[in-house]
Amino acid sequence: MKEKILGIEITNSSKIIYPNEKITKLDVVNYYSEVSTLMLPYLKNRLLSVIRCHQGIKGECFFKKHPTTERKYLNIFKIQNDEYFYLNDSKQIVYQAQMGTVEFHTWGSNIKNLDKPDIMTFDLDPDEKLSLEKLRQGVWHLKEVLDLLKLKSYLKTSGGKGYHILIPFSYSNSYEKFNEFSKNVALLMEQKWPKLYTSNIRKEDRKGKIFVDYLRNNFGATCVAPFSLRAREGAKISFPIDWKDLEKISPNEIDIFNYKKYFDKNIWKDFFIQKQKIY
Repeated sequence: MKEKILGIEITNSSKIIYPNEKITKLDVVNYYSEVSTLMLPYLKNRLLSVIRCHQGIKGECFFKKHPTTERKYLNIFKIQNDEYFYLNDSKQIVYQAQMGTVEFHTWGSNIKNLDKPDIMTFDLDPDEKLSLEKLRQGVWHLKEVLDLLKLKSYLKTSGGKGYHILIPFSYSNSYEKFNEFSKNVALLMEQKWPKLYTSNIRKEDRKGKIFVDYLRNNFGATCVAPFSLRAREGAKISFPIDWKDLEKISPNEIDIFNYKKYFDKNIWKDFFIQKQKIY
């Protein structure tokens, strides 16, 4: 008898998705079923790119941002001649996991105001040789700049090397203004602490530094969603955390095995009620 989760039939449930950890497709689907209500506010009405790994993370994974023949449990949105998709309920999230989706990446704008982004993202991406202490210092420096600008920001692990800082805004900014503002924040950090940060994407400019990645704030750019698994060894999760826990939780500490230890249903509870603007 095949498993059903939220009414979705799960096929090949014993297929191994994370070989080293022996994590199955059913484990991945169960995880997304459990966090779907927490995850949904950050996915709802946002165009998606997902990473599919039909043969597990050691197989050939690929980005998918356009619907193809598979249209069940998808909401379709057209931009000129191109079709995109978004999700609006837990069942749709579970169906994506059933179809092999491991990662969810979202746009910075909502389909109701597609040209006016409302979530700004900074990805602090450290040089591989940089210490965790230096990385955390970088996160505090960015928060210091945002605090001076009177902007409330939110922190999550990336599930990889760095941390992500998100800032919610009201619908009042064009993508051009949005990107310009985020670039200026990155440049300010680079100018204030030139030995610590770079706003340049080139690898050779990142040695011993943290790349303040503001490039996710362009039209069509995406960032991995809160509560999304990563298609990497360890089944790490990009997980929302409180600022007070920055010194306790490393960027790749939270995974599919231990996430319940960090579970807080009230995390970021005021995220979408912020009325922040770029002036």
